[in-house]
Amino acid sequence: MKRRKEGQEWYGKISYQEHKEKLDDPAIVEKKIREAQDKMAGEGSGISDELITLEIASPDVPDLTLIDLPGIARVAVEGQHERIGDQIKRLIEKFIRKQETISLVVVPSNVDIATTEALQMAKQVDPIGERTLGILTKPDLVDKGTEDTTLKTVHNKVIPLKKGYMIVKCRGQKEILENLSLTEAIEREKAFFNDHPYFQTLLYEGLATVPKLAEKLTLELVNHIQKEVALYERKYRGKELPGFINYKTFEAMVQEQIKQLEEPAVVKLKEVAGMLSICDVPVSTVIAGDAP
Repeated sequence: MKRRKEGQEWYGKISYQEHKEKLDDPAIVEKKIREAQDKMAGEGSGISDELITLEIASPDVPDLTLIDLPGIARVAVEGQHERIGDQIKRLIEKFIRKQETISLVVVPSNVDIATTEALQMAKQVDPIGERTLGILTKPDLVDKGTEDTTLKTVHNKVIPLKKGYMIVKCRGQKEILENLSLTEAIEREKAFFNDHPYFQTLLYEGLATVPKLAEKLTLELVNHIQKEVALYERKYRGKELPGFINYKTFEAMVQEQIKQLEEPAVVKLKEVAGMLSICDVPVSTVIAGDAP
């Protein structure tokens, strides 16, 4: 799923196989995804390697691309292939092995994270947890007396990950059936953590709620891309000539010079476009962006 900020109104588009469809109401997104799943994997409980791309544009969403993978199954249910577990693992590994991805390991808060197969799979391809973020869900199901264990996990004291952990409370099945809006769900989530005697501190520390998770993911993605760019520069840029100034200093100087030329260039472009428009000649539009 691609989420990007754009314009003033909500906009959606779903694509899969040869099918492309625009969406104008967030309430129909789930229905359209289920239709796509049935067409691609059958109406049973099968899986497919092909992607369903959902693009959402709105001023209220972070700039992220998310790939939602199936949960790990151990026993096939009616309508599933007998080796469904192996099929799902191969599909998951296909994506989490890519070095440009950040893996979100989603685990219920009332489950022993040390025995979680998803975390074990993530550690196989990312041993030091540099690309792995732990997400605890269903904090309302934590048994009384075990809250401290959940706190220690979120504080990265049980199974340490470089990117750490966060905890969220999503809509339950009952709330989904009641068509609870995302806005109301977010308000309820914040109220849950704010009123919880143990987990309240996680809210104040910025380690709880879906909006905080979105902020962290956006930040992590930017940092991750910057590391890949820096690695590429070191590998392919080559050495500076003797006596040549530092590359970053040179880059900053060039950007400053380009910025000074940007405004007069745009003015001249408008003048030329106006002259051509008077002569009734078609003019293509050029969009000036920031210098790289």
